[in-house]
Amino acid sequence: NSGCGDRFKRKRAKMKLLQRLSTVVIPLLLWSIEISAFTTKTVSSLSLWKKVSSSVKDNSRLSSLSWLCAKPSTTSSEETRRNLLVHSFGMIIAAATTMPAISNAASQSSQEKSDKEKIAKGYDRLVYLLDDWEKLTTVCKRNDNPYIGCERTPEKVMEYLGYKSMEDPLFRADKTLIRLQNFVPANDSKAQNDYQDALDLFIEKADEGNGMAYISSWGESNPGGGKDRVAMFIERSRKDVVEAKDALGTVKRILEF
Repeated sequence: NSGCGDRFKRKRAKMKLLQRLSTVVIPLLLWSIEISAFTTKTVSSLSLWKKVSSSVKDNSRLSSLSWLCAKPSTTSSEETRRNLLVHSFGMIIAAATTMPAISNAASQSSQEKSDKEKIAKGYDRLVYLLDDWEKLTTVCKRNDNPYIGCERTPEKVMEYLGYKSMEDPLFRADKTLIRLQNFVPANDSKAQNDYQDALDLFIEKADEGNGMAYISSWGESNPGGGKDRVAMFIERSRKDVVEAKDALGTVKRILEF
C-alpha cells in the first residue's frame, strides 16, 4: 500500500545516508587501526569497525519490502531501525575519538626507540674512539710530500661527537637527551637530578671537546705553534670526550637501555 511504500522510501533514504558516511569513515578507521595494530587498544577498535561494517551491510535487507512493512511482535520496526542508526553512529564516533590517542602513542613509542638507539650507538662509538685514540687521531701519508710522515688530526673527534654530519648518531644529541628526559621516573628525585646533571655535563663536554679538536687543527699554523701544540689540544679534547662518554653512560643506566 502507499503508506508502506512511503515508510520504505524514508527508511531507505536513512540507510543510504549511513552507507555514504560509512564509505568515508570506515576506511579511515581501518587505516588508523592498521598503523596502530601493535597496541592493545587496536584490538577493541578493530572490533568496533567490524560491528559497524556488519551493521551497514544489513542494508541489503532493504531489498525485501515485506521486511520493512512487517509488524514485529514486540518492538516497532521504526524504533528498531532508529536504534540501529543511533548505535552505528555511536560506534563510529567512539572509534574515531580513540584513533588519535592510539596513533599518538604509537608515534611516541617509535620516537623513544629511535632516540635510545642513537644514544646507545653514540656511546659505543665514543668508547671505540677512546680505545683507539692514537690510531684514529693520527693520519700518515695524507699527501704526496715525502717529507711529511704521520700527523695528528682532530677530524675523528668532531665526527664521533656528532659535529660533522647529520647522519651521526650524536648529531644534535642535546635535543635527543631532552626528549628522553620525559621517560625518567617522575617519582624518583635522585634519578631526575642525576639525569639533569648528565645532560648538562654532556652538552658542556661535547662542545668543549669539539672546540679543542678544532683548535688543534690550527696548532701548527698559529705563531709559536708546532706539533706539540697540536698534541696538547688533542689531549685536552680526549679528556672532554671521556666525560661526555661517562655522561651518556649515566643516561643509559637511568633509562635502563
